[in-house]
Amino acid sequence: MLGAGIDVRHIRFERQKPAPVVYKDVKLECGYRMDFLIDASVVVELKSVEALAPVHDAIVLTYLRLSGCRLGLLINFNVPVLKEGIKRFIL
Repeated sequence: MLGAGIDVRHIRFERQKPAPVVYKDVKLECGYRMDFLIDASVVVELKSVEALAPVHDAIVLTYLRLSGCRLGLLINFNVPVLKEGIKRFIL
């Protein structure tokens, strides 16, 4: 665990949470890292790009499958109004 903490509201989170791939009972450490895992249930991926691409969606969906979480947020900070840069994913 590279970064873990609890903020003022007592919500647990982990920064740069590794997401290992398990294939045929073999655990592969292949460098996948979720930007944030909030309270062991919400995956948050942060970007600052001109426009979100389908590959960004695929990254969040992959992290959801690997982590077992059902809810994910993809947040792009390169937008005039932040709420326009938030995309929600549910498995």
